[in-house]
Amino acid sequence: MTDDVLDPPSDLGTSDVFASLAEIVYASDDFTQVYDAIVAAAPKLVDGCDRASLMLLSNGRFDTAAATDEVAETVDRLERELGEGPCLDAILDEAVYRDADLTTASAWPRLKERVLAETPVRGIAGFRLIAGDRKSGALNLFSDSPDGLTSRSIDQAIVLAAFVTVALMASEQRAAAASLRAGLESNREIGKAVGLMMAFHAINDEEAFQILRKASQDMNVKLIEVARQVVAHHNRV
Repeated sequence: MTDDVLDPPSDLGTSDVFASLAEIVYASDDFTQVYDAIVAAAPKLVDGCDRASLMLLSNGRFDTAAATDEVAETVDRLERELGEGPCLDAILDEAVYRDADLTTASAWPRLKERVLAETPVRGIAGFRLIAGDRKSGALNLFSDSPDGLTSRSIDQAIVLAAFVTVALMASEQRAAAASLRAGLESNREIGKAVGLMMAFHAINDEEAFQILRKASQDMNVKLIEVARQVVAHHNRV
């Protein structure tokens, strides 16, 4: 997929940008590209947004899945290091958190100090993302201007966050389908190998399976690979 497809042109209207994003989401199996396209679109869709990131929660760990630039990645990293910030709180607590002007008093004083010292960011907002019934992450928006992220910006970002949620759900469903297909394929190969072992050694299915499993352990090779070798050997005979 080319970069111009991943990054919707800046002269597109809002509806065109969303249409472009939808095409990317449903046409691509590479969700790294989908996430990159989402954060690239955020400054085009949200007033006052100069940069954006997508922070996902998996197995209790927060990771930045995509970011427009190093500045956005840095703010995400600072939030994770300090354990505070609107993006983390959006995931764990309320659905939307905003610190529109970091140059004034902040609910996250340690983050404020580091962000002001290390980045040009002066306003942050985090929007919780839900996939199914799980808190999956946050869409994080950053402005280089104090009060750049307004109430209108929040309304626009909520719409974008809803779109991102759809993308996350599509990602999970597609991953689950791929895993299911792989599992079914593995089961078929193992079943074939067990059947061949039963016929060749005149043993039952449990004994045949134990032979395959012991071979897998002894050779330090996955069971499915052993099964494939058994089937391939039989086909060559």
